[in-house]
Amino acid sequence: MPGSDLVKLRDALEPVMREAGELARFTSRGEFKRWTKGEDKSPVSDGDIAVNNLLHTKLRALVPQAGWLSEETEDDVAGRSVQQAWVVDPIDGTRAYIAGFPDWTISVALVEEGRPRLAALYAPVTDEMFLAVAGQGTTLNGARVSANNGDSGGKSAGPKRYLDQLAALSPDTLPQPKVHSLALRLTRVAHGGLDVAFASPGSHDWDLAAADLLVHEAGGALTDLTGRTLRYNQPHTAHPSLIAAGGARHGNLIALMRDRLPAFA
Repeated sequence: MPGSDLVKLRDALEPVMREAGELARFTSRGEFKRWTKGEDKSPVSDGDIAVNNLLHTKLRALVPQAGWLSEETEDDVAGRSVQQAWVVDPIDGTRAYIAGFPDWTISVALVEEGRPRLAALYAPVTDEMFLAVAGQGTTLNGARVSANNGDSGGKSAGPKRYLDQLAALSPDTLPQPKVHSLALRLTRVAHGGLDVAFASPGSHDWDLAAADLLVHEAGGALTDLTGRTLRYNQPHTAHPSLIAAGGARHGNLIALMRDRLPAFA
């Protein structure tokens, strides 16, 4: 899809994200059901399903030919477009949503040939709207943002064992409080709220695709711990341990971790 069309699509996507956020907040104010799914017993709520259904209708109307990959829709690998798909997490951080914490988000990316080309991440409670188009930079509430400069450590968030290992390699590491939404944790690198963010093995396309583009367009990188770029809308949607950081810092940390990768697994 040409860049000019993606910019128009970004502008059309923002009100859809806000509508989805308001629906999620409205649902959370009433009596809503919650249950668990899968072997890991991950939580689901009425809010997840309501937002998923709204986004499915709105996003498919914006790009009818795109495939659909969402955490809350039964996956159909054969039915998905290899070239282009919406990759969606209706509520990333459902535990925080159910508990009434503010750090849950709605995450949407348009992926083409394995990489995100358009991304939106919305945190309704704090009213933070992150948007990015490939080659056009990242914005937060309309203002251009960028990842922090630096070459090691800094404000870091993720699993404690990762932060402990990072601190042993980089003494200036400053562990930060947990961010329940993985997509938001990674995206905090894009605007300098964090210098480094980690993800444990087992995160999925819907957790990552939007954050990936938001970080990349802000001058950072999100990769596995060997520095390999992620591919989305592939037959397997799960990913290994990941790190997000500003460009120079990311490269330096990958080099530092190279001989200690088993400790981060």
